[in-house]
Amino acid sequence: MNSLTGITCDVILHRMEIVQDTNVFVVALRSQEGASAEVLDRCLALEDQAVMGAALFAEYEQLVQRKSLWRAVPVTLAEREALLDDFCAAAVWQPIYFRWRPNLPDADDDHVLELAIAGGVEHLVTHNTRDFARGELKFASPRVVTPAQHLESIK
Repeated sequence: MNSLTGITCDVILHRMEIVQDTNVFVVALRSQEGASAEVLDRCLALEDQAVMGAALFAEYEQLVQRKSLWRAVPVTLAEREALLDDFCAAAVWQPIYFRWRPNLPDADDDHVLELAIAGGVEHLVTHNTRDFARGELKFASPRVVTPAQHLESIK
């Protein structure tokens, strides 16, 4: 118990602004027990603040519709769409005014990094850290981390 306020505190977690790559969303739905699911849950509960942009939203929409990706996952299209709606409703929308292209080996990842820079986020959370590390331009922020690394840094 805090002697100044009389308030009991178990753990104080750091709330962080993040960009969550689409692969984290996919892994969260494939395995609802892992770090990816916890990162998604934290964003939905506003324990972390997700940052969303138009290009990333379009990628999420395409991903949710891709039947081949969801064959072995017991989550229906309607459930995926509802979850994406909830995720986007919890996110802060960030326009991108300046492009840093071409930068990354996979051009499809450039817009994710641009969003993270434009939003001034602390972490870009992805399972694809290697490709983001191989960019020609280096930035001090955001840190590109896996879901597990993100969770470790806030606890």
